[in-house]
Amino acid sequence: MSADFLPFARPEIGENEISEVIDSLRSGWITTGPKVHKFERAFSSFLGGGVEAVAVSSATAGLHLALEALNIGPGDEVITTTHTFTATAEVIRYLGADPVLVDITADSLCMNPSMLESVINSKTRAIIPVHFGGRAAEMDEIFSLASMHDLYVVEDAAHALPATSNNLLIGNLDSDATVFSFYANKTMTTGEGGMLVTRNPEIARRARVMRLHGISRDAFDRYTSISPGWFYEVVAPGFKYNMTDIEAALGIHQLSNILIFHEKRARIAGLYDEAFSDLPIILPPKPLAGEIHAWHLYVIQLGPDVSINRNEFINRMYEQGVGCSVHYIPLHLHPYWRDTYDLSPDMFPVSQSVYESSVSLPIYSKMSDEDVNRVISAVKAIITY
Repeated sequence: MSADFLPFARPEIGENEISEVIDSLRSGWITTGPKVHKFERAFSSFLGGGVEAVAVSSATAGLHLALEALNIGPGDEVITTTHTFTATAEVIRYLGADPVLVDITADSLCMNPSMLESVINSKTRAIIPVHFGGRAAEMDEIFSLASMHDLYVVEDAAHALPATSNNLLIGNLDSDATVFSFYANKTMTTGEGGMLVTRNPEIARRARVMRLHGISRDAFDRYTSISPGWFYEVVAPGFKYNMTDIEAALGIHQLSNILIFHEKRARIAGLYDEAFSDLPIILPPKPLAGEIHAWHLYVIQLGPDVSINRNEFINRMYEQGVGCSVHYIPLHLHPYWRDTYDLSPDMFPVSQSVYESSVSLPIYSKMSDEDVNRVISAVKAIITY
């Protein structure tokens, strides 16, 4: 890769984050400790609405913990969308339950609520909507159906900080739990890591126990107790899903900058929209009026008048020194999901069509105007070639 190659994603890490990590290293407390607790409190405060926040090692871990806390298990079914990363569905299998996949809408690239009713049955226990790319899913319809059928709702909000729905931040809606990702390419990062948020104190309590081997007291409580704190009890066969203080040190300052990061991403999205408005491509779905799009992704779809296919387009972008990606290869195309559940492209026509024509362009807060113009120039040169 040449020095002037523009990558698809790059985190924005400042001196405050670096200093906080160094402070953690010097403190001697580098695993789950005071900075994780501080980060959790700050995240709860940012979202508001009385939610509790539980820091975990990844969004995958958070989704797994949320479903486990809701007693999802063998014989149960959980509805989600085919147009997502495999983690959304694999956590359902971790618990021995079965995912039921539905298509997306072309207007949102999120779960199609009108398809939910037809797949709900006596085995259905929960719905996992995915806020694709940073645009909120149609939550009113999803909540209505969930209430009608007494189903849990766990939001996959890996892309959705700080998106809104009904003028509320995602994470502050009426779902049973919401899970965010802080992976390196997300709107804020801890390197790896995630956050489970909920208003249900039993879900939060269970997640805290299960994120660290099912132990009744976490290490920070045991090792900093005034009285001898060596004793603990294993109350369930838990997991190793805790966040470290080194990661939380990043998160504390990333969170304080999230609105600045978002402003930069939204500005880039606006520049792309303006530059590409006259090209034969489909621009990313916009949020509903008055709502906030997190702009984790900027996904274009090549229209029928574009003379090259998606794969060739990406190859030419790389030749121009610009990295791109595809979100996502739908679950129904992956061997495990396809073969286990007898899935085929004709079952998910919208997702299949979007997949075949879509490209995710670079969009991240560290991009300069020169970087943005490079992407715009490359796209225009290739589309009009």
